[in-house]
Amino acid sequence: MARRKQGLRVQKGETAAKSLDKGGVVQSIDRAMGLLEILGEDDEGYRLVDLAQSAGLPPSTTHRLLTTLEKRQFVQFDRESGLWHVGVQCFAVGANFVRRRNVVIQARPFMRQLRDLAGETVNLGVADQGEVVFLTQVESRELMRAIARPGGRSLMHCSGLGKALLAAMSEREVSEILHQHGMRRMTAHSIVRPAKLHEALEAIREQGYAFDDEENAVGLRCVAAVIYDEYSNPLAGVSIAGPTARVSDRRIADLGKLVMRSALDITTALGGRAPGH
Repeated sequence: MARRKQGLRVQKGETAAKSLDKGGVVQSIDRAMGLLEILGEDDEGYRLVDLAQSAGLPPSTTHRLLTTLEKRQFVQFDRESGLWHVGVQCFAVGANFVRRRNVVIQARPFMRQLRDLAGETVNLGVADQGEVVFLTQVESRELMRAIARPGGRSLMHCSGLGKALLAAMSEREVSEILHQHGMRRMTAHSIVRPAKLHEALEAIREQGYAFDDEENAVGLRCVAAVIYDEYSNPLAGVSIAGPTARVSDRRIADLGKLVMRSALDITTALGGRAPGH
């Protein structure tokens, strides 16, 4: 009896291992994504047998995957015609990507103009799950310049983009983000107390731009402003980043005006509306 139980455990382990290929891909997810891709190629829909044949899968496996996807509304089944179609959730996810992609496309000409006026690197980012995600960057032509990898993340309380976006959020949203991520000290200049941060956010609301004074990285300063959607909600942020030697105290106010102007121009190009405009 003990041997049979042990053999059963090994068999389960082998089954789990087989769900991953050499690249670490989960087989069932990979197959489900393949079904969505096939469904997306034909507006008329697919019968189960035809879809299974196109995917190279047994009909029973295909049906199990479709049933799971249907539960999450990624596919839908027309019982009158017997055809499977792409579901509404695919549109919801895709629309979010298109919205962000449009921000990048629309923003880049303004970012290049801002880079030329400021002489420093310009970043575009959005808030995602309580962090800043960098979408794109227009690099400075200087040898010493700030580099942010697209897709990279930063904590909001200690970055120019993050503080600008926090200042445009409600107190409840700010509190939830701080509760989720805390206020880690990245440098000696980082704000690590909620009361101090709330004071900084109030100042940002008054002056219209945020300033990161080596709070995220030593030797790097950043000035940022918010891009708004059509409902005057924060959609993204644009920032000027450079070494402290060039982003000096006497330049901060001028850079703040430049980044605010650029953020407003991008907001207008996207059909958004900044508060008070």
